[in-house]
Amino acid sequence: MTENTRNETVLVTGASGKTGRQGADAAKAAGFGVRAASRGGEVRFDWYDSSTWDEALRGADAAYLAYSPDVGAPGADENIAAFARRAQEFGVRRLVLLSAIGERQAEPAERALRESGAEWTVVRATWFMQNFSEGLLLEGVRSGEFVFPAGEGRQPFIDTRDIADVVVRALTDSSYVGRTLEITGARQLSFRDAMAEISAAAGREIRYAPVSVKEYGAILAGFGLSPEEVAFTEEVFEGLLDGTDGEVTRDVQQVLGRAPRDFTDFAREHAAQGAWKA
Repeated sequence: MTENTRNETVLVTGASGKTGRQGADAAKAAGFGVRAASRGGEVRFDWYDSSTWDEALRGADAAYLAYSPDVGAPGADENIAAFARRAQEFGVRRLVLLSAIGERQAEPAERALRESGAEWTVVRATWFMQNFSEGLLLEGVRSGEFVFPAGEGRQPFIDTRDIADVVVRALTDSSYVGRTLEITGARQLSFRDAMAEISAAAGREIRYAPVSVKEYGAILAGFGLSPEEVAFTEEVFEGLLDGTDGEVTRDVQQVLGRAPRDFTDFAREHAAQGAWKA
């Protein structure tokens, strides 16, 4: 890949998800042709069905890998290794993988990409701001009581649009090949702080109700998650939500030449869009 993105095509996996959707938009804005692929989209792609890979890869120049359901899930390393080999057979050499800061379960998948022979970049991100405005956690915020096993530890939440912008820069700038970027927001907030900010923006109280990881696992089981999914989530959360504060990094500033988006701005914007209406 070069700085000139004209006539170059990026495959975006998980294009209907939080970061995939933003990644596709950012790639389009940067001048790429975008092949938006997902399990239910026009371009079908499933990490667990390799028969969907070839058509998604055909004609692409680079790919953004957003692994579902989680980059640390069992078998993710094997699938990423196989996909990277197949991608190179199709001439797709630049691969950018989204990973997670502090998730030790993601290390095998990262290693699989590094050892694949592709031009790789790993982008490790902290907790997404958009976890509060879409997906599994949204209903808890809307209900007025956000139940979560985060204790009082603080995290430098990041906007998924910043993730997308960093990914696009990694796709276009060869200086990021062979590097691992750790990207965060600019300041730490506890989950209680986050609910207070959302409450102020939404104009109604949303309480934070901390629970243990095991208690949260029981809640997930009640939502219909399998015992294996519950056990994996508990294992990941035990490591990520251990009560310690997540460190703020400067990688967003260094890569993009600007500060990360702020949580207050995120909360006001999404409240105005009606994200947290009861």
